Amino acid sequence: MRYYSIKRIHRRQLPLGPDTFIAGDMDAMHGAMRQLGIPVPEPDDYPESLREFLRRRVWTSTLGEIERVMETGSAPPVFVKPAERRKGFTGAVCYSERDFAALGRVGRRQRVWCSEVVEWVAEYRVYVIGGGVVAVDRYAGSALLDMDVVRSAVAAYDHSGTAPSAYGIDFGVLASGATALVEVNDGYALGAYDIAAEQYTELVLRRWVELLGTAGVSAGSGR
Repeated sequence: MRYYSIKRIHRRQLPLGPDTFIAGDMDAMHGAMRQLGIPVPEPDDYPESLREFLRRRVWTSTLGEIERVMETGSAPPVFVKPAERRKGFTGAVCYSERDFAALGRVGRRQRVWCSEVVEWVAEYRVYVIGGGVVAVDRYAGSALLDMDVVRSAVAAYDHSGTAPSAYGIDFGVLASGATALVEVNDGYALGAYDIAAEQYTELVLRRWVELLGTAGVSAGSGR
């Protein structure tokens, strides 16, 4: 095992090859992918095959359009986060145009995900490898997750043919008691909450091997 700095990744000073397993944050992994000719997967936080599990309205817009709607003073609060790979700001609930002013010079043409604001009473991360749930960790609240809903969502994602081989999928429990999808997170730079080291290593390694197989081909993250 060898430690590296992000500067060495950006300068392409690491001897990376198809037999190299590299782990790191999103910035580091994208740098390694570019060096190896691996298309960086487009983010797919809300897969089409899982829309029924959202239990709330989620749509895309631009930051400027949402800001203009908020300026009318009649729009309800909305959760907004970047929809593209390069994150210009951290997702947050916006209650009025003043919240957008705090974003400063962030480009208003930036595509964003918008979500109806709901009350989460618990949130969990579910770790999936090869279409199977290998670990579940509660990171907020105390309400119990409906695992039948979780397994149905994982199966639907797997059957769609668009799921990566290993990933994290966050679910929450709404104030109504319903279990709903929060978002999906690709496995190549996935943060670990409470998961055994062996399972986490298998997850990130499994996804990395899959990505290595896409080197030199057009962008895409399907199985």
